[in-house]
Amino acid sequence: MHFLGITWNPNETLFNIGFIQIKYYNLLWITAFALGWFLMKKIFLNEKKSIEQLDSLFIYTVLSTMLGARLGHVFFYDWAYYSNHLVEILIPVRESDSGSLLFGLINGYEFTGFTGLASHGATIGIIIGTYLYTRKYPEFSMLWIFDRMVIPVAIGCFCVRLGNFFNSEINGKIVDENFIFATKFIRDSDDLHPSKALGITGEKTLNAAYAAIENNPQFSQYLAEIPYRHPAQLYEGIGYILIFILLYFLYWKTDKKNKPGYLFGLFFVLLWTVRFFVEFVKKSQGGFEESLGLLSTGQWLSIPFIIIGFYFMFRKTKTA
Repeated sequence: MHFLGITWNPNETLFNIGFIQIKYYNLLWITAFALGWFLMKKIFLNEKKSIEQLDSLFIYTVLSTMLGARLGHVFFYDWAYYSNHLVEILIPVRESDSGSLLFGLINGYEFTGFTGLASHGATIGIIIGTYLYTRKYPEFSMLWIFDRMVIPVAIGCFCVRLGNFFNSEINGKIVDENFIFATKFIRDSDDLHPSKALGITGEKTLNAAYAAIENNPQFSQYLAEIPYRHPAQLYEGIGYILIFILLYFLYWKTDKKNKPGYLFGLFFVLLWTVRFFVEFVKKSQGGFEESLGLLSTGQWLSIPFIIIGFYFMFRKTKTA
């Protein structure tokens, strides 16, 4: 008997404004940043810091997160593709035979939004962005910011994984249909490629094609061929919520925030440990795992962050 037991086939696009697609994924990123600003505002006020300083930090964080996440995906997971499609690295488009003229400049591309973002790259981007911020505001130390920033980042990570779930991306490995969390992702391109969905249904749009496969008995054979998978995004997301609750409690109810680097280190250890273990049931995302073997790309990238986290948790330091 299924606990989740769903056939997952959402239209990831809420609505269109011209050629611009407004997606759940994009809105959840916006939600993540909005929650982050709200939580950091409470912290800044509690620490008697100015909102102007927070607003500047927010700008640095947004830019460094998005840039780092994008470049992390490009270089860690899909450089073989992007090395031949350089224009797509920082412009949210994808080469397409049916693409139209975008912005009056680019022909043969369709607007997609940034669908390739890597959390390891985002982490590196945030570290660099925070360093640049402390150069402008030397009254802040990087560890002081990190020990507080990890609280909103944890809930932001949940929002991103929820967005991945709506996009039917970063799915888990195939699992028996009797598994309690078994989920059939109709839009998983590995199980039912978009071109195949359009071809067998004769529909003109992907949404119509996927809807026909889900609901029209004529295509029940193809629906049955789509395997059940682990909803790996939700596994990660639940882990990140628990990390957020713990960090929030430790900041507001204990003196751990006064030990520079402790909350930051704990966040690294817990977040990347969750990521490491979920990778065992996650479908391969590519990268360099084929050359190294044994572990996935995500696991190899997580190990250094876990080690760094333990260092900051247990290093000798004076209490602030």
